[in-house]
Amino acid sequence: MPHPTLHPTTAPRLAIEVRGVVQGVGFRPFVYKAATARGLRGWVRNETDLVRIEVEGASAALESFVDTLRRDAPPQARIDALDVTEMPPDGGKSAEVSFSILTSREVASRRPAVPADLATCSECLAELRDPAQRRYRYPFTNCTSCGPRWSIIEGVPYDRPRTSMSRFEMCPACRAEYDSPADRRFHAQPIACPACGPELRLLDAGGGLLSTRDDALRAAVEAILAGQIVALKGLGGFQLLVDATSDAAVRRLRERKHRPAKPLAVMIGTLGEVRVRCDVSDAEADLLGSSAAPIVLLARRSSDRTIAESVAPGNPELGVMLPYTPLHHLLMVDVGRPIVCTSGNLSEEPMAVATADAIDRLGRIADVILTHNRPIVRPVDDSVVRCDANGPMILRRARGYAPLPIELADAPRSARVAKVAFRS
Repeated sequence: MPHPTLHPTTAPRLAIEVRGVVQGVGFRPFVYKAATARGLRGWVRNETDLVRIEVEGASAALESFVDTLRRDAPPQARIDALDVTEMPPDGGKSAEVSFSILTSREVASRRPAVPADLATCSECLAELRDPAQRRYRYPFTNCTSCGPRWSIIEGVPYDRPRTSMSRFEMCPACRAEYDSPADRRFHAQPIACPACGPELRLLDAGGGLLSTRDDALRAAVEAILAGQIVALKGLGGFQLLVDATSDAAVRRLRERKHRPAKPLAVMIGTLGEVRVRCDVSDAEADLLGSSAAPIVLLARRSSDRTIAESVAPGNPELGVMLPYTPLHHLLMVDVGRPIVCTSGNLSEEPMAVATADAIDRLGRIADVILTHNRPIVRPVDDSVVRCDANGPMILRRARGYAPLPIELADAPRSARVAKVAFRS
């Protein structure tokens, strides 16, 4: 991509349009930090299908700024086009003295690239485990690098008022983090904490309230350990959970779900625990630990007998995923053993998404329902991936990948399409 040619002037000004996956991935905070670090003036804002930047300053600083946009974008961003146009200098007409993030603007446009949901990052996970942090054991923690995106978006450009998080007013502490350029939650749209964010509720099968918050989580853990079936409101819909080491619990789930034999997916707490039970290549390990965190089909170790045979009867493979939300991480730590984690539905029915629907349809399957009050706007199931000699092959493209576009430039010779009977 050619560098802009800047005409000699005291303070050149550039108009920059960036297209691709550049909303919901920390791109505006990245632009802000890159501009302020170089003493540049101007602004950045989201528009419906792009990020627009106007920036002014010394020529060398501008060239360095544009290079940084191209080279050092956030890990989850994908730049498809970066168009740079030189403008007449502002000359102080707008009274700009610094760089700012402007309110987003909705404009007529092509279809925007909407970000996918992202698995919990290592920094949020460390907070989740640290009793000294205010988000200790908070099941909805997130930042600009992780958390819900596609599943909560109501409209574009991507901003909190256009997500299901608009129902939750930020507390002063969250607002301070959101407004601080030095904070990793600077402009993190789903930002939340125990004081102002979503909370858990545990219901009986008929919808009666049993407990809330951490008490609800602990009671759900006790139910799993007792061999009961828990319906969990996950990131993109309800899931049915049982102890994967209990043949009786798995068989009860199969009977109630009307799914006699198809393999069930298993969530395992850590990669090390996965390696005890399955053969895992480097490529498969990378997939399991990626921001998409899909179900990966792995070869089972014949030496392991901890997973009930009824999970995948007669199957040499096991569909495995690692925990990918703070809630799943907490569950896995507290349960302390693998759990079956399958779609919250009767066989061949759509997955339940709203709590009322879960009570109506899953109350016949689950013993208790662990839900929360953050609405799911867009249902999304777990993705399924297999690795072979040619690399990863996506068998079900859903959470973590959808709705990102698929590159088809070399489709005639490299596209790989699969039809499978696997269900999570």
